[in-house]
Amino acid sequence: MVGRIIETEACVAEGVDWLCAVEPRFAEAVELTGPLPLRRRPDGFAQLLSAIVSQQVSVASARAIWARLEAAGMTTPEAILATNEAGLRALGLSRQKASYALALAEAGIDFDALRTAPTEEVVKTLVAVKGIGIWTAEIYAMFSLGRADVFAPGDLALQEAARLLFALEARPKERELRRMAEAWSPWRSVAARALWAYYHVAKQREGIV
Repeated sequence: MVGRIIETEACVAEGVDWLCAVEPRFAEAVELTGPLPLRRRPDGFAQLLSAIVSQQVSVASARAIWARLEAAGMTTPEAILATNEAGLRALGLSRQKASYALALAEAGIDFDALRTAPTEEVVKTLVAVKGIGIWTAEIYAMFSLGRADVFAPGDLALQEAARLLFALEARPKERELRRMAEAWSPWRSVAARALWAYYHVAKQREGIV
């Protein structure tokens, strides 16, 4: 089931209203953060490659590496396949991420078909590619496909924001946060936006590219 698609700021605002009604802590968060960003991105190969670049590095590092890839024209499967691991590493990718980029280019994913595929199928298709984990697949579904009811509980910034907002003794693990997020369905991706925005206010740094 595809479910609701977030297309405009009005969609995000609708989700915020719903979340604030069912969980007062979100009302507290949004009062501090102000309106939440839309964060919609294009879909396709380049966006998924960008997500791979963002794995396990700071937001600033991810932006710098991605800028080098864009400048070199390395944002299409054809360009990636026309180079090699050494060429990708020269642009700032680790050996591991260079191999992931090549695997993605070789996978031949039908990105158009993913637009209408159930979220579970999207995640299954993407994680079948070497180097793409559940976090990357969920971020893609959330921002590139606009799925309203996706969460990424493996995200450390979301875990820390949840600890702060809900006054938890410890940062929740992925499984625990996934359970918590069930109560925020069908607007889990808006809950994620709220937590990232709250993280930014609380920590004075970005939690997501």
